[in-house]
Amino acid sequence: MKHITALAKLALLMTVASLTHVGHAQSVSTASQQLELSAFGAATGTFTNIEGGKNLGITAGLDLTYLPLRLLRPSIEVRGTYPIYDGHVDSQKNILAGVRVEHAFGRLHPYADFLIGRGEIDFGQGGFVVGDIEYISTNTTIYSPGVGVDYSLGHGLAVKADLQYQHWDTPVVSSGTIHPAALSLGAVYHFNFNPRNHR
Repeated sequence: MKHITALAKLALLMTVASLTHVGHAQSVSTASQQLELSAFGAATGTFTNIEGGKNLGITAGLDLTYLPLRLLRPSIEVRGTYPIYDGHVDSQKNILAGVRVEHAFGRLHPYADFLIGRGEIDFGQGGFVVGDIEYISTNTTIYSPGVGVDYSLGHGLAVKADLQYQHWDTPVVSSGTIHPAALSLGAVYHFNFNPRNHR
């Protein structure tokens, strides 16, 4: 899908830009780290909202966080989810990008995000029949507000719990829209390019 390829290129560009920026900050001994790059991976259970469908998948992503703001720290996030078990109804995969805002309470980092991207639904058991039409797959734009929390374990490591409530358009339901819910549990690693900055 062209939109997914474009978002993947954007994620790579953001990663390179962030590494260039923090590398420059590291070269100036008195500079403090302005940006932080973190990566996460998680197991994701998705209730697909199509005839009781469920997926078990893997989610991976990157966050680029602006550190100088103490009260609310904004981030740019890119993530993708790929199902490894589709439950024989439908299989939903996606790539999303957007903004995230977190606030730290000691080791606890609750956050809210809003992501937009592209998704594809593949239907199992030879397709999904609606009237005289058999759908093998559909794709659409996704809108995904969510909340979550990271708990810092020290040395750049954290554990994560994340919930996304998604909006998909698809012709296989009478309303034309579905609202999957995706719950992810996983781990986060924060890349520290400045030893004076501790998380």
